[in-house]
Amino acid sequence: MPPIESLRIETLTIPTQGGAESDGTLVWDHTTVVLVEIDAGGETGLGWTYAHGAVAQVISDTLAPLLTGQPADDIPRLSALMHGKLRNNGLGGLSAMAISAVDIALWDGKARRLGMALARLFGLARDGVPVYGSGGFTSQSVEELRDQLGGWARAGLPAVKMKVGRDAASDAERVAAARGAIGPDVQLFLDANEAWTPKEALRHMEAFARHDVRWMEQPVDHRDLAGMAEVRARAPAAMEVSSGEYGWRPADFLKILQAGAVDVLQADVTRCGGYTGFLRVAALAEAFKVPLSCHCAPALHLPVACASPMLRHLEWFHDHVRIERECFDGAPQPDENGVLRPDLKRPGHGLRRR
Repeated sequence: MPPIESLRIETLTIPTQGGAESDGTLVWDHTTVVLVEIDAGGETGLGWTYAHGAVAQVISDTLAPLLTGQPADDIPRLSALMHGKLRNNGLGGLSAMAISAVDIALWDGKARRLGMALARLFGLARDGVPVYGSGGFTSQSVEELRDQLGGWARAGLPAVKMKVGRDAASDAERVAAARGAIGPDVQLFLDANEAWTPKEALRHMEAFARHDVRWMEQPVDHRDLAGMAEVRARAPAAMEVSSGEYGWRPADFLKILQAGAVDVLQADVTRCGGYTGFLRVAALAEAFKVPLSCHCAPALHLPVACASPMLRHLEWFHDHVRIERECFDGAPQPDENGVLRPDLKRPGHGLRRR
């Protein structure tokens, strides 16, 4: 079994298109990508996370010395070693994102050494995954919103998502404009990014239901599981409530499921411990019979999404789609029905640095 020879870490800073973007609670003007390449057995595995550049130091100073020389294919064991080493730093946040980037690179490298697509290595539960267009930032004008969401609808995507929560009066106008742009047959999703209290969330959701909104993401603080459960229980019947993008370890997702806080569980492979962590979350979703959705990073999610029986869909997030197209060869594109399919002829997750 080949040993890990080296880890190489690089940080990229990608400016947003056309100035700062915003959601219900944050404003940003760039995205930071922390890349990891792991050499073993004549192949190089590639992984990354979308996180603060401090993650690169966690990997270089702590994880690289720990992993160098270890058997590269014993990935569950390596995951346990990384979690143990970072225990005193806290296993969420930067630690979890560092582990995620390394874990993704380890799995990509293993599949490449085997000469097979990562989706095949995990085992296919499906050949492709529906995507939903995700953007609709609160910083966009109404016309920009119509163009972006309407463009996804015309391209065949079955659903689109926009941001709300910054200004109630603006939200009402923008949601109505979005529904007009996408027509009656495309599902409309909303993401409040924790902007509201439970009572505020319910009031807004009742108003949005007039526009046949089918999805309400993070209406309240994700840590308020009782509040999330209340919102879910009292939400309009056709509107599903979702959360999970800030889950770091399987225990975080178990608490969400035990609280009955979501109709659809979300997980992010760049945050939840990489592919190893995501597969454990997928097992929890299957045990609770709760649908699962991938948060952002569409190209990285695709192999493990195809292996997850409870997977509902995958987020085609504007910023990450642009980064994957500009920085990597092999980034997948949805077909005319809005389905993303892995190229099973390309080894690993199929992406390489340009």
